[in-house]
Formats: sequence, C-alpha cells, structure tokens
Amino acid sequence: MLVRPRRLLARLASGHFQNVSFADAKALVEGVGFKLLRTEGSHHIYSHSAIAELVNLQNVNGEAKAYQLRQFLKLVERYDLRLESEE
Repeated sequence: MLVRPRRLLARLASGHFQNVSFADAKALVEGVGFKLLRTEGSHHIYSHSAIAELVNLQNVNGEAKAYQLRQFLKLVERYDLRLESEE
C-alpha cells in the first residue's frame, strides 16, 4: 500500500529517511513535478522543467536510498517545490 505523498514528504522533513519504499519515493518525486528522464541499471534519473538539478533514485530491495531522499528533500526546500496534486 502506497503512503500518500504529502504524508511521506512530512516524514522526510522530520528527518526519517530510512525504510521508504521505492514506489512511495517514486510517487513523491513525480508528485512534485519530476519526470523520469532515463533509467540506467538501478538508477532512475528524474528531471524537472523548472530546475537544472537531477534527482537520482535507486531501487535496492524495494527501498529508496536514504541519502538520495535527503538530496531530493534539499531540492524541494531550495526551490520551494510543491505537490502538484494528491490522489
């Protein structure tokens, strides 16, 4: 079962980066406007039309890497990115 992106974003903002499913991380990244640019092996590379930086996510045993989630959160905060919609 997927965690709602808004709830996951709040969890990351409070410093909890461990045990985040890759599917949840992917939904969150896409929810703030990133689009999958390419996949190279286990690396999923996302781009955003409004910023130059890319987001890299890896699926390791069904979970996203914590350091990549921290990098993503820094971009969200730096560029004041918002969730586009919540399903």
